[in-house]
Amino acid sequence: MTQIFLTVAAIFGGLSVAAGAFGAHALREKVSERMLEIFDTGARYQMYHALALLLVAMIMSRLEIPPTTLVVSGWLFIIGVVIFSGSLYALSLSGIKSLGAVAPLGGLALMAGWGALALTAATIKF
Repeated sequence: MTQIFLTVAAIFGGLSVAAGAFGAHALREKVSERMLEIFDTGARYQMYHALALLLVAMIMSRLEIPPTTLVVSGWLFIIGVVIFSGSLYALSLSGIKSLGAVAPLGGLALMAGWGALALTAATIKF
C-alpha cells in the first residue's frame, strides 16, 4: 500500500504542476477569469493532497502494520482529488455548471481523509 500511495502522490503532484502551467498559459485566453479561478482551485487542492498522500505513505513506511485509519485516509485523499479536482477541471473546461454540484462530494472525501489521518495520529505509537 505504501508504494501505491507514494506512486499516486507523485503522479498527482506532477499532474498538478502540469495543470497549473496549462491554466496559466493555455487557458488564459480561452476561458473566463472565473473559470480560470475554478481550474486553479482544482490544481491547488490536487497539490495539497498529493503532499498529504505523500505524508500518509511516509508514515506507513515507518509502521510494521499500518492502522486501517491510515489506509482509509490515503484512499479518501485519492478519491477526493479525483472527484473534487476532476469535477473542477471538467467544469472549467466544459462550462457545464452541473459539474459544480459534484465537487462538494470530493471535498467531503478530502475532509474525511484528514479526519482519518487525525484519528491515526491520535492513536499510533512510533
